[in-house]
Amino acid sequence: MREVMEQSDDKVLENALANGADHSMNQTAAVSPLKAYLNSLRVDLMSYMTKFQWDKAKYPTALPLSSLADIITKEVSQMETELKSRAAAYSSVKTSLQSMEYKLHGSLQTCSLKDIVRKEDLVTSEHLTTLLVVVTRGSYLQWERTYESFSQFVVPRSSRKLYEDGEGGVFSVTLFKRAVCEFKAKAQESKFTVREYSFDLEAKQEQERQQRSIQKKEQYGIFVRWLKVNFSQVFIAWIHLKALRVFAESVLRYGLPVNYQALLLHTDKKRSKKLREDLASLFKHLDPTASNSKTDVSFDIPGLCQPEYLSYICFYINTNLLELS
Repeated sequence: MREVMEQSDDKVLENALANGADHSMNQTAAVSPLKAYLNSLRVDLMSYMTKFQWDKAKYPTALPLSSLADIITKEVSQMETELKSRAAAYSSVKTSLQSMEYKLHGSLQTCSLKDIVRKEDLVTSEHLTTLLVVVTRGSYLQWERTYESFSQFVVPRSSRKLYEDGEGGVFSVTLFKRAVCEFKAKAQESKFTVREYSFDLEAKQEQERQQRSIQKKEQYGIFVRWLKVNFSQVFIAWIHLKALRVFAESVLRYGLPVNYQALLLHTDKKRSKKLREDLASLFKHLDPTASNSKTDVSFDIPGLCQPEYLSYICFYINTNLLELS
């Protein structure tokens, strides 16, 4: 989402929400009850966690733990597969448009000439035509001295400079149509670049750029909406998996019958060490052999086990996901 929104963190935070009722939201008279209710279904990540309730409809508690884990894995895997497909499609449109825009504002060899060339600059008749040639700044004199010799069918003194920038200029030259191939070959030998140009071609390229820009805008809206919905689903699955792990680890650690209390403790990086030290001291009696390490592990790395053995079960969740990158 952050990549698609081009590093706009504010926009990302507006969309990185989770589905869940937040009844503490203020509902003013200006907002209809239906709209207020729909808005309340989208809450920030911390609000979702502090009001977390297990979704029994989506993850039935009557199923074995392994089945619940499989449901979550399958759900996220399907979203990941679709994400790759949608990301590739959007990237293709975006890259194509960027390529067109680069050419539009690139060097004289590729940039658009629609604001440079006028109709009166081009001679087009039954036998005559006008070519546009890119000449570097240091080769102006060579061009003036040699272009008429590239073919005997070049109109004498027909070259005119139409445009100039820091790297060089665009010159026009008029010649007979039958001499075009010969002229291009000689110009290439002399390190001059002949630009293929026509007003019809320029109009076609501009139309393609506009169509691709519209296509990117449409794809952007569709992709962001998909990301918004599926980010919520992935985050919800992630928190359910955390709850599942707390239950499983607690049973494995303390045995049956199930007798434990799960809590959510909210802190920050500065106070996480002190919190862990206090928890280790408070619950040391549960398992005197547990390590009392002061190593800060205020982050969670998917796929890795806890880096140390504690007297209590603890998993870390970072709700400021922008910091992860």
